[in-house]
Amino acid sequence: MFVSGNPALDLTGTVLRRHDDPVDLLMTPADLVRWTARCDEVPTVDVDADAFTDALSLREAVYRLAQDHCHDRPFDRRSLDVVNTVAAGPTPSITLDDEGVHRAGDVRAVLSFIARRGMVVLADRSARIKECGREGCTRLYLDRSRGARRTWCGMAACGNRVNAAAYRARRRS
Repeated sequence: MFVSGNPALDLTGTVLRRHDDPVDLLMTPADLVRWTARCDEVPTVDVDADAFTDALSLREAVYRLAQDHCHDRPFDRRSLDVVNTVAAGPTPSITLDDEGVHRAGDVRAVLSFIARRGMVVLADRSARIKECGREGCTRLYLDRSRGARRTWCGMAACGNRVNAAAYRARRRS
């Protein structure tokens, strides 16, 4: 679930197969609560209906901006407004003790953190944001591989499927 290399891109990945028969993994505020619980970079938060709507708006704005980045287009102004507005909010607090790092904050702080992380990668014109190469998968990820040759959002989900299909095709021939 968290293979994109950036929590804002991971948030966009909560919609699977955007181009045909999309599957939205965030259907209710409880789904967003579960997503934050699995994301190492943010605290688990309670989510109300308004914050859930804001999270979905942020997700779609980041997706549009990332597509603009990938295709070297000017950024969509409405999407910029959404990301900039959310990023202006509070951020989670971070403390360190003998057990490690602890993050705390409400859902607005989490969304602000995610928007800010998205802004950093979107502003970096040398960042290699790509869409998964497996047919039907539309997850975005940062390609940090040597030579920028990464093709799939992740080996576990997409890479293995593509490789297994190629193997089966070779065996049939």
